[in-house]
Amino acid sequence: MPDTRLLTFNELVGVKFQLYNSLFTSLPFHRIEKTGLLVSILLMNCEEGYAKKNSPVEIIDAFFDRQTALTTTAEKADLLFRIVQYVERQVVLFDALEDAAFAQVNDMTGKGTLKQLLLQAAQQHLESELLEQLQSFSVNVVLTAHPTQFYRGVVLGIIHDLAHAIQLNSEGKIYSYLQQLGRTPFFKQEKPTPYDEAVSLIWYLENVFYAAAGRIISFLQNNIPGIAEPSQVLHLGFWPGGDRDGNPFVNAATTLQVANALRGSILRSYYMEVRKLKRRLTFKGVDQALARLEKQLYEHLFLPDHPLSLHKEDILLALHDIRRQLLEDHSGLFAELVESLIHKVNAFGLYFASLDVRQESSVHGRTLEALAKKGALPAAYLNADGKQKMELLAAANAMKESVQLEDELLRDTVDSMRVIRKIQETNGERGCHRYIISQCNSALNVMEVYGILLLAGWNKSSLRVDIVPLFETVKDLQGAGAIMDALYSDNAYRQHLQQRGNRQTIMVGFSDGTKDGGYLMANWSIYKAKEELTALSAKYGVEVVFFDGRGGPPARGGGKTHQFYASMGKNISGREIQLTIQGQTVSSNFGTVDAAQYNIEQLMHAGLSNRMLQEDDTVLHEEEEELLTRLSATSYEAYQALRDDPCFLEYLGHASPLRFYAETNIGSRPAKRGAASKLALKDLRAIPFVGAWSQLKQNVTGYYGVGTALRQAEVDGRWKEVRAMYGHSLFFRTLMDNCEMAMEKCYFPLTAFLAEHPVYGQLWKKIEAEYELTREYVLRLSGNGELMEGNPVDRLSIRMRERIVLPLATIQQYAITRVREMEEKGETGPEKNAFEKLVMRCSFGLINASRNSA
Repeated sequence: MPDTRLLTFNELVGVKFQLYNSLFTSLPFHRIEKTGLLVSILLMNCEEGYAKKNSPVEIIDAFFDRQTALTTTAEKADLLFRIVQYVERQVVLFDALEDAAFAQVNDMTGKGTLKQLLLQAAQQHLESELLEQLQSFSVNVVLTAHPTQFYRGVVLGIIHDLAHAIQLNSEGKIYSYLQQLGRTPFFKQEKPTPYDEAVSLIWYLENVFYAAAGRIISFLQNNIPGIAEPSQVLHLGFWPGGDRDGNPFVNAATTLQVANALRGSILRSYYMEVRKLKRRLTFKGVDQALARLEKQLYEHLFLPDHPLSLHKEDILLALHDIRRQLLEDHSGLFAELVESLIHKVNAFGLYFASLDVRQESSVHGRTLEALAKKGALPAAYLNADGKQKMELLAAANAMKESVQLEDELLRDTVDSMRVIRKIQETNGERGCHRYIISQCNSALNVMEVYGILLLAGWNKSSLRVDIVPLFETVKDLQGAGAIMDALYSDNAYRQHLQQRGNRQTIMVGFSDGTKDGGYLMANWSIYKAKEELTALSAKYGVEVVFFDGRGGPPARGGGKTHQFYASMGKNISGREIQLTIQGQTVSSNFGTVDAAQYNIEQLMHAGLSNRMLQEDDTVLHEEEEELLTRLSATSYEAYQALRDDPCFLEYLGHASPLRFYAETNIGSRPAKRGAASKLALKDLRAIPFVGAWSQLKQNVTGYYGVGTALRQAEVDGRWKEVRAMYGHSLFFRTLMDNCEMAMEKCYFPLTAFLAEHPVYGQLWKKIEAEYELTREYVLRLSGNGELMEGNPVDRLSIRMRERIVLPLATIQQYAITRVREMEEKGETGPEKNAFEKLVMRCSFGLINASRNSA
């Protein structure tokens, strides 16, 4: 029986892509027709060339010889740039087609949605249980600015408008928007600032999340009698402008600027909705009350230097009065529209999304040492041990204003603590109430933040900041229990927790975990850490909330995220789902109102059903835990052997665009932490690390070691147990499903020429062999003949996207090779610069095309 979703996708995306793609060649632009024809020819040359085991250089050189009369390097580079720009626009067209088809390809009321959850609850007579769970459960989606995909705001607008025109089958508008697309620059020539990145994400808040959240809140209000405040089921978070971990461009002023932008954005959203309400609420008395509210919002939005005196309660008071008048004097006509806005104000306040502050632990230690030398702490602090330092920090008081630090970073660390209070005064406590500590290695690291907050002027009895340790590497995850035990045992910290409702948020990160320990070990270490921390927190009477740092691809914790949450057993705290949404995940899973609503509902369904309707396949048996521990250890050993190969990072730098990441203009952050010139794995950020493997089409951190572990299990006579666990455990199946996704995006023919390299040949062969081994065993587990056979729509989407960008991957490898050749000869100049720019431009298209890796 044919898959109806697949047929729909093929009809609405596959067929229409061929149709609209042909329109590009008819656009009235200089040389675009010839470029479009050459792109098609180059694609065929790539597919045929790789089938013959040709290298990217051989394919591109043959293309120039057979299809062009170009002779100079400059002419050839110019054509390649035009091809790259053409393919970039093909990717945007594909994005828009997928966005337009989303609601028809995905059942908006089917599996994993809130409507289905209500039906399940009714069938099992669990309506009261669902209501009870909704009083304490929430989903917190935190948008981050990690540079894995960022179109300019104008391009986002074109994608949005083009998708809408496609939905309406408006050929005239589609043609106009394609013309606009052809004339619009995709990227800024200069690096974006953190504020630029914030503005890019605020576009999604205003144009997508505001409406999607409104739909979800209204659905809950209308379908669950007795729900107290449906708006509290969904929260939004925000990192741009607050995440200063290794980003030298973020400071306290940036944080305040972004907080003000968020406040302005939500007020603008309220203002626009009030203006729409005016068209309906034309009744005597109501119209005047609405006009007064509109005037208030207008003044705070558009009058320069207007005092920030408006509070959430002022807006709610006005809206409740309007609603009362509608109910008492106008038969409740249009009251539901006002109620919808009331729920949004309750959900977003004057902050829209909570701005998190994040910094790396060593910065806090250096800051306190500098303050101790200035006399802000007792002199004994400098030579004290960890326990003594914790005691001295617990007794800290606000330092004198005369204490000033010369080091800009350390001074800003203190200023950031003060800015949090400023933001709370104008935007409300939820506007900025979390401080996240990267590379948290000890209980002292947490108390260091507590101490700086006190020194910066916060009072212990009114310290409205949650301190959040982040555990990410395998070692940190394994030591997390001991760290939290020491904190829970500390009197000063326990008093702080009591003041914060005995609630501790702990962040666990996937990106550095997979970089450090490989795919299987990272995922299993997080699972075990959550188990341990849940039990430990319960022992101390603390409610633990886990905040997951997830990236886009499976190698950074992405993939089918909702399946992970659905697979968590009762021994892992699940009161809230908190996760980062970053890079291409924003556009792929939350790029339209339909997609955002659907995927937020999937997360809600996963969390609520896991608590209410828990099936047997969400609980791992003791024997399965032991087996997963063994598989993870074997996988880790295999990955470690690869990672510790002396040529490992050199190979990545030689074959991939890794060293060009820092020069791209897609993100404000440097590619690595610290200023050391030599590249070290510890300092290298997970995003360029994983991204480099992705652009090589090798995706090492998404599967490496899995095949070795599964083969060893078979050798040990445990294959039946592995098969049984795959059939029983949703957690293990999800791990394997996401592993398949990572492998589906691999394409080893692109780099097969490296197999004969005198230095890196053996390493390439080792990686390719592990890929083939993992593919063999994963398919044996699933019983399928092809990767992702169980997810045919996603598989087709990936294959179509990968085919679109195959010329880009080929051009990038060609350009990297040319740059290397010139460097070996000591050549510099405009030709080398052109090839370097070509590498970076190919990165943009390849990164943006990966949106379905989320």
